[in-house]
Amino acid sequence: MAYKIGKDTLVTPSCPAVLSTAAVGAQKEGEGPLGKEFDLIEEDSRFGQETWEKAESKMQELACKVALGKANRKMSGMDFIFAGDLLNQCIASAYGARSSGVPFIGLYGACSTFAEALALSAVLVDGGAGKNVLAVASSHFCSAERQYRFPLEYGGQRPPTAQWTATAAGAAIVSAERKPPFIQAVCFGRIQDLGINDQNNMGAAMAPAAASTIKTFFEDTGTGPEKYDLILTGDLGMVGSDLLDQLLQKDGIDIANRHQDCGLLLYDREKQQVEAGASGCGCAASVASCHLLPHMQKNEGPRSALLIATGALLSPTSIQQGETIPGIAHLVCFTAEERRLF
Repeated sequence: MAYKIGKDTLVTPSCPAVLSTAAVGAQKEGEGPLGKEFDLIEEDSRFGQETWEKAESKMQELACKVALGKANRKMSGMDFIFAGDLLNQCIASAYGARSSGVPFIGLYGACSTFAEALALSAVLVDGGAGKNVLAVASSHFCSAERQYRFPLEYGGQRPPTAQWTATAAGAAIVSAERKPPFIQAVCFGRIQDLGINDQNNMGAAMAPAAASTIKTFFEDTGTGPEKYDLILTGDLGMVGSDLLDQLLQKDGIDIANRHQDCGLLLYDREKQQVEAGASGCGCAASVASCHLLPHMQKNEGPRSALLIATGALLSPTSIQQGETIPGIAHLVCFTAEERRLF
């Protein structure tokens, strides 16, 4: 059963496994550097649906279906579903899971949702409450723009600090079976707010939370950057990634030579008009599900990796009221072997 070390880190002694993953994206994601690694790319960003919101639910359904197929599992064999998205009341997830017949736990961690879902799934499996748990997250550029900023028809100009919300979904089955990659520990983050109030500068708003969670995890486990082959943040983009490195260096932590960011991996910033990079729940979810975890499973990627997905906990109402943007970051520690790292 999971136990706490240090301030915020939970060790999962049984090392729950990521049995399978799946990533679904649209045309823009297919044109990016990771396009060929996606399980499914649909050129129609509506996914055959009438609305953007219904399209996002469809993406989650498809991601779950592919992940289940890879593991030769049925939905009825899942004990729980942890799922989340960016929409009000998490409707993409609720409608996406309504026909599953599986206990559903809706999550909202903004763009950190996939790491949050993986972490909760691992703790549940480690404690014996379930043997197979689905972790799912998604976002859709068009539905997010309509909710958080302006309808697409408005045609507003985007500043260089803005990020492009990924039209993507990722799903993973966290299982009690013994198959790499394994989840060794998780660290749930604490809200950080350094006063950023520009909704077009999410990277700067989320970087302090990523720095806080990474620093806490290192302190709790008595490890440092050199212990991990890859430190993968969620969607800080160019601005947030640079700021994260600077914040950690002030505390004597240098991750620069092993740090990558999902927001900078998903798109080609020189060829695709995405400004500072990618964002959205589907960013970390799809990159982890098509790139990081499958490579670890095949013994082709890092032997140890940290996924730190970051989220900006704002809403249209909070912005209109002049509020600042709180940030959150949740960490999941993966290894290709069951041996303990700490």
